[in-house]
Amino acid sequence: MAKEIVGKIKLRIKGGQANPAPPIGPALGAKGLSIMEFCKQFNGRTQNVMGKIVPVVITVYKDKSFEFVTKNTPVAIQLLEAAKLKSGSPEPNLKKVASVTWEQVRQIAEDKMPDLNAFTLNSAMKMVAGTARSMGINVSGVSPF
Repeated sequence: MAKEIVGKIKLRIKGGQANPAPPIGPALGAKGLSIMEFCKQFNGRTQNVMGKIVPVVITVYKDKSFEFVTKNTPVAIQLLEAAKLKSGSPEPNLKKVASVTWEQVRQIAEDKMPDLNAFTLNSAMKMVAGTARSMGINVSGVSPF
């Protein structure tokens, strides 16, 4: 018989750097979970993406056990890294702050594809390009569509 789920917790944590400090400690402590056990497991699974933001969804069960799923780095953060920026434009419709190529958009879309609700790479690329546009980042080059 399946365990009874009592909640889900969504967090964004730097890969390989989980510790009991906020926001992890209070979020897990409120549900009665072992904070150190989560930190050990999370750090072990995310050694390959050290320092990058990793979204995680933690499923909490009635018997105080848990399991979690890590996702890929958010598109906005990957776009900032590709464009070598600290943040997007404060006025994205008026002030463009950087430019990325369609090849960079393709790489980000391929990386993020399992987490997106897109069936084709072209539709995933359009989603990534839309995120870039809303951040004030131009997509340069000839559109593949």
